[in-house]
Amino acid sequence: MTTSPDASGLEAVLADIRACRACLGQLPHTPRPVVRVFPETRLLICGQAPGRRVHESGLPFTDPSGDRLRDWMGVDYETFYADHRLGVAAQAFCYPGTASKGGDYPPPRRCAELWRPQLLAELPGVELTLLVGGYAQVWALGDRAKVNMTETVRAWRDYAPDILPLPHPSWRNTAWLKRNPWFEAEVLPYLRERVRGILGG
Repeated sequence: MTTSPDASGLEAVLADIRACRACLGQLPHTPRPVVRVFPETRLLICGQAPGRRVHESGLPFTDPSGDRLRDWMGVDYETFYADHRLGVAAQAFCYPGTASKGGDYPPPRRCAELWRPQLLAELPGVELTLLVGGYAQVWALGDRAKVNMTETVRAWRDYAPDILPLPHPSWRNTAWLKRNPWFEAEVLPYLRERVRGILGG
């Protein structure tokens, strides 16, 4: 994979990511990397991997999970996609497919190992990274992650102010949200305050 020598660093990395077919033949469909970041990005949303609807649309979080995430953040649909200070770069950029028992397969580590260090190096303006879901948290935090996603999110103060772990906003986590009311009471106000600070600055 090559890029134009006069392309900026970020443009070059994004071009290579979008042209990547490293998992061709290993997925039940043609790879379609989905990533949306800009030189102005200050808040980076790092989810796990695109779902089926995102694979089809080519835009991150164009699904019910995206609706819930935007509600958590306190931003509307238009702002989410129009404001370049918001960026989305999942741990894996392609839809991994749906498992036979329901839900998507885990994001392949190969994608993160291949692309994330290069991409993050070209985003020096990021002030806050949202780690959405357990896989993203384990990848980004390593030994700093707690025993499971719940405990990692519960310890969100340990990672502030540059990282905020969140549960995945999937409908499958509705029961988790009911069992853990502290998330809505403690974490969401902090998240919305940070988002307002970043987008208002």
